Amino acid sequence: MKDKQRESDDNSPHRGVYLLPNLITTGGLFAGVYSILASVRGAYWVAAAAILVANVCDILDGRVARMTRTSTKFGIEYDSLADVIAFGVAPGILVYTWALQQWGTLGWLAASTYVACGALRLARFNVQYESSEKRHFLGLPIPAAAEVIASLVLLYYFFGGEGETHKRITLLLTTFALAGLMVSSFRYFSFKESELLRRQPFWSLVAVVVTLALFIALPQVMLFLTFALYAGSGPGRWAYVLLKRMRAGRRGRGSADVGVAAAAPPPPSRPRIVVGGRSGSSES
Repeated sequence: MKDKQRESDDNSPHRGVYLLPNLITTGGLFAGVYSILASVRGAYWVAAAAILVANVCDILDGRVARMTRTSTKFGIEYDSLADVIAFGVAPGILVYTWALQQWGTLGWLAASTYVACGALRLARFNVQYESSEKRHFLGLPIPAAAEVIASLVLLYYFFGGEGETHKRITLLLTTFALAGLMVSSFRYFSFKESELLRRQPFWSLVAVVVTLALFIALPQVMLFLTFALYAGSGPGRWAYVLLKRMRAGRRGRGSADVGVAAAAPPPPSRPRIVVGGRSGSSES
């Protein structure tokens, strides 16, 4: 009972808050607000870069809180509120002003659906935080969805685009797809418990070096590929598991058929007739 009371006191903001992780969270919130202002004035690549900065802050505040053992209920709630701005509202306004406003009502509906699904995703995460599996996320994390939009904008400028795009049905469908993935039941790998500090095979070091070289040479392309592949990993993993189960089911049915055939009694032998002291089959 005393332990529960002590835990409740630690989570109360009246007892004080930890400055370092919450300051990093505030930095991500500022980056999200700056992204919104940049989208309004038409500086789309700046808005996309600000979302990337917010993502860095979102990664750091959690890591710092876990390393310093300063994770509290207040910090979790504050982080979610900041994420709604930085990875919900900011990408929604960015994708609308950059690509969806030419669709009229359908465009703002897609952007609003994205923001609403992002908020629902965070609410579900907060409710299931204590009981959920730490190695996987349920549904696409909202920072990853935001980075798909941000990296797509940066990729557009990398290939020589300027200003807002022309009306594209692909971008409209992408926005709806990201919204659906956030509230889906697809499982996504979480890197919170990655074993980077332990010994790894030599080829893993080579792979990391090559990946870093590609990121330095083609940052816009690699960012988009990384986040797009991660967004598609949830449905891809689900399809792989489903296909594997179907194959196992077919093999199980085949083994059952063989077992039934083996257990069946042998067919009766044909009657034999003795003719003239010699035996022979009835068909001879």
